[in-house]
Amino acid sequence: MSAYIVGVLVPLVVTLLLRNAKNSKKRGLLADVGGEPGYAIRNRRFTSPVQTAWEGISTLAELFEHSCEQYRDKYLLGTRELISREVEVTEEGRSFEKLHLGDYEWLTYGRAFEAVCNFASGLAQLGHRKEERAAIFADTREEWFIALQGCFRLNVTVVTIYASLGEEALCHSLNETEVTTVICGCKELKKLIEISEQLDTVKRVICMDDEIPSNASYVEKSKSWTITSFVDVESLGRENPVDADLPLPADIAVIMYTSGSTGLPKGVMMTHANVLATVSAVMTIVPGLGSKDIYMAYLPMAHILELAAENVIAAVGSAIGYGSPLTLTDTSTKIKKGTKGDATVLLPTLMTAVPAILDRVRDGVLKKVNAKGGLAKKLFDLAYARRLSAVNGSWFGAFGLEKAVWDFLVFRKVRAILGGRIRFVLSGGAPLSGDTQRFINICLGAPIGQGYGLTETSAGATFSEVDDTSVGRVGAPLPCSFIKLIDWPEGGYLTSDSPMPRGEIVVGGPNVTVGYFKNVEKTKELYKVDERGMRWYYTGDIGQFHADGCLEIIDRKKDIVKLQHGEYVSLGKVEAALLVSPFVDNIMLHADPFHSYCVALVVASQHMVEDWASKQGIPFTDFADLCEKAETKKELLASIQKFQKVVPSKI
Repeated sequence: MSAYIVGVLVPLVVTLLLRNAKNSKKRGLLADVGGEPGYAIRNRRFTSPVQTAWEGISTLAELFEHSCEQYRDKYLLGTRELISREVEVTEEGRSFEKLHLGDYEWLTYGRAFEAVCNFASGLAQLGHRKEERAAIFADTREEWFIALQGCFRLNVTVVTIYASLGEEALCHSLNETEVTTVICGCKELKKLIEISEQLDTVKRVICMDDEIPSNASYVEKSKSWTITSFVDVESLGRENPVDADLPLPADIAVIMYTSGSTGLPKGVMMTHANVLATVSAVMTIVPGLGSKDIYMAYLPMAHILELAAENVIAAVGSAIGYGSPLTLTDTSTKIKKGTKGDATVLLPTLMTAVPAILDRVRDGVLKKVNAKGGLAKKLFDLAYARRLSAVNGSWFGAFGLEKAVWDFLVFRKVRAILGGRIRFVLSGGAPLSGDTQRFINICLGAPIGQGYGLTETSAGATFSEVDDTSVGRVGAPLPCSFIKLIDWPEGGYLTSDSPMPRGEIVVGGPNVTVGYFKNVEKTKELYKVDERGMRWYYTGDIGQFHADGCLEIIDRKKDIVKLQHGEYVSLGKVEAALLVSPFVDNIMLHADPFHSYCVALVVASQHMVEDWASKQGIPFTDFADLCEKAETKKELLASIQKFQKVVPSKI
């Protein structure tokens, strides 16, 4: 009997001790900083911001060359072989492209470095000068990475542009930066040809695909453009090598254009030192990064989150396998039925994700579980509840042997969706809901490091640590950053607030970028340099610091709208509250100072609404027809009103 009691009590005591240690752990400490008065926190392990993790390395070009020397024979860049491309036509007459993709074909670090040097030499031979800017306008792929590093070897500033950018924003980005060379895919080249008459400075186009559009000869004649394939540029450089002209830390590495969700996009100027600081800081946060890891690359490299992540991976000798959101899993929309998605073939250990992707994974899993019903659903619900209890710190949750059993019986199938080997997920770009964070953490069996950063801070600001199982927070400051809260009296947020200091989030450190390209006014408004020489960026986000030094984002200054009767409404807070409704897939809130209510534009969750209609016996021809029915509108409104707590709203 005594042995049995010991066997029960010892795990409980150990769990309690570990839980208390975790809860009392200081992750951020008060910092002495200059500039505007506020409440400042630094990373607990570093008294001053980290600038580089490698002795003698101060630019991204030096870092890449160093990695290629160190890991010459290891895999770096992988792309899947295209076996076939087919078009499937549905009964309704809609056409969908389906791809049959093979195994990954790899470039080692040594071969990748040769490709980079050849591309750089070829670019110079085409006539591109150092003082001119080159734009990369393409989906994420290995040529994107090679072109980026090739430009860095010539100290050419790269203008990054989203492949999905509209014509007006695209013209603005290329003309404002006076780009002379555009590096793109065939799809993007077609866009360029369509707007060629509006482009003032473009002289050269390098197409990543062998296929050149048939109407390309028109612009070659009328606009005197030189259109060359990526392969030919590499061949030209191989035959006519040019010495590298490496940049200095203060040289502009990238001008990164935002997606332009409000007005024309702004170009953020990042130096090599800015991005290197973030890369160096993340190195210290993610556990066990090394040459055994494989990274799944599918997010846009025109976004700082993906660009910084791939530079981190290349710095530590890991492999990067390229894919896309449309081919990521076996059931992705572009994958031919019966063939494998990117993750199943690659078997990655690391990936970055934005909340929208993780929400889709969660919704897809739940949809399958609900469709199976019966014993399978009961087993999943029980397994999830037991693991959730453990993750939340309960002594009686599923640990040890029971956890292993649930992993084998239930969660193994979920993990197989992303290859079954994921050990760490970095989430950024937007707030991740607590429910999704817990779900992914339990089902994938891997911690989610939720980060907070902006293009203006080179993606760096805060990052949650691996052993931090809390949700709704974005972690302590990265080692490259100081985070300061300053008072915003108009919104009612003060650093003297109790129980937690609150205020506008201001980020300082070597990762804070130079400013906005050709926009001095906006740069002066949002960037400040204090009396100690540290650069600060005023984010407009509102946060609060927990006792352990971790940051939580609670509001945004631009989200505050004053209604007709004087009430202040936070659009983001209302959207977050209403998104909890299972019938809501996405939502946008609008408020007008001349009215006393808000208006919500709601995208209904198709599978949830259709499931509800089927159970209610409501006939419908398609989803659009169902959304028009009065019963559907009534049910959706009733669901939303359950979560409506802030202001009266008109839906």
